[in-house]
Amino acid sequence: MAFRQQEALSLTKKTDQDFIFRSKLPDISIPNHLPLTEYVFQKFSGDGDGDSTTTCLIDSATGRTFTYADVQITLQRIAAGLHRLGIRHGDTVMLLLPNSPEFALSFLAVVHLGAVSTSANPLFTQTEIAKQAKASAAKMIITKSCYVHKLTNLRQLGVVIVCVDDKNDVVSLADGCVRFTDLTQADEAELPKPEISPEDTVSIPYSSGTTGLPKGVMISHKGLVTSIAQKVDGENPNLNFTRDDVIICFLPMFHTFTHSSLMLSAMRTGAAFLILPRFELNLVMKMVQKYKVTVVPMAPPVVLAFVKSPETEKYDLSSVRMMLSGSATLKKELEDAVRRKLPNAIFGQSYGMTEAGTVANSLAFAKHPFKTKSGSCGTVIRNAEMKVVDTITGASLPRNKSGEICIRGHQLMKDDDDEIFIVDRLKELIKFKGYQVAPAELEALLIFHPYIEDAAVVAMKDEVADEVPVAFVVRSKGSQLTEDDIKNYVNKQVVHYKRIKMVFFVKAIPKSASGKLLRKVLRAKL
Repeated sequence: MAFRQQEALSLTKKTDQDFIFRSKLPDISIPNHLPLTEYVFQKFSGDGDGDSTTTCLIDSATGRTFTYADVQITLQRIAAGLHRLGIRHGDTVMLLLPNSPEFALSFLAVVHLGAVSTSANPLFTQTEIAKQAKASAAKMIITKSCYVHKLTNLRQLGVVIVCVDDKNDVVSLADGCVRFTDLTQADEAELPKPEISPEDTVSIPYSSGTTGLPKGVMISHKGLVTSIAQKVDGENPNLNFTRDDVIICFLPMFHTFTHSSLMLSAMRTGAAFLILPRFELNLVMKMVQKYKVTVVPMAPPVVLAFVKSPETEKYDLSSVRMMLSGSATLKKELEDAVRRKLPNAIFGQSYGMTEAGTVANSLAFAKHPFKTKSGSCGTVIRNAEMKVVDTITGASLPRNKSGEICIRGHQLMKDDDDEIFIVDRLKELIKFKGYQVAPAELEALLIFHPYIEDAAVVAMKDEVADEVPVAFVVRSKGSQLTEDDIKNYVNKQVVHYKRIKMVFFVKAIPKSASGKLLRKVLRAKL
């Protein structure tokens, strides 16, 4: 990601070779020796000061509520049910579910058992689901019956399918699926005590890399506990969630930002987590008013819709004290527009990546906040170190220079090395409404077409989506392939946000002498 450091970025330590940036907040002691669920619910056990009778989860679609006591006993029963079905320590379970309490409970149960969770977008095509399931070696998929038709091949390979019941969607045993309610009714006393090491993998989210197909990122219990603690632990937490907060969730829960950064952080602090099945602006505002929501996590397209809508004046949004934007860059002008609509709410941004958790967070969200600048994504998270390097020479850069972010800390994905260098927007990744789209995945589909000789995919700016994928295509000799032919060919194989928006026919795809695709030249043509 091209990143410009602001003076407020953090404390700086200059070594002989590197400029190292740290948080303005002091490091804290993090109990990252604990398994994830033991850490998350630590306040509700032993000498903790949490009240287990308070609300943990709210299902906006049905009005169901789960207290912290309900959540803990239910996750243990589901874990026992998973164990009875043969899921063991280190096995992978895929969650193919829309936003729902069942997603939260399934995730917690899987990791409590010592198994590994991987989540996928329910709107993925059969091919996309199969790729992730096979790459992560999923032994079970928890889903709804309306998605089972996408899992035919996986069922034939022996993958166990568990289906969530609801009043409109009762699954019969003839379908070959296990009822989710069978898991929730299991005896928690039958579950052996899990033996979990801090280095054990807890989840495998999939990240669209800048230079290739989606990649599974192995996150350990230690890494995820660290990432949560960096935000919400300590006397002056960087992200000041409290037990009095109601945090609304309409961002997709299959995304690691939502279920790891938001949901688990809410549970660690004892807040209530209000789950909406999807984003609809009027529904969101209605729920904010009804449940007196205090924290609203958003993505830039949602911010844009909120700012432009006259409907906001019809609802009482005065309970909102914090609005947090992430997943894509938000311009200063849009941030200022939100502040004008909700002048009493704190608004700011955070920046993170699947491989490293939250990297930077606005100190406006701290319990004892700092003055911040509009348009900034915050300062480097505590208990971590960051440097910025020149994209050509690799030299460490001081303040007010653009370069690639390098982050170091225990929150990082599992890897053989101590330091991970990750480059984001600087290169090829396309951000469509916060979703990541890897050009290489679409290029592979295009080049496989019998009447396409060569192809390249790049991002084109879009006011609503931020960026959209567009294709440059070289047709095979004699081919009469049209733009609609190509769009239909690709779009039926991918989820909606990966769909090609425009096709440009060219005589050749520009490449360097070594054969590297010159996307910069194509972007310039746009």
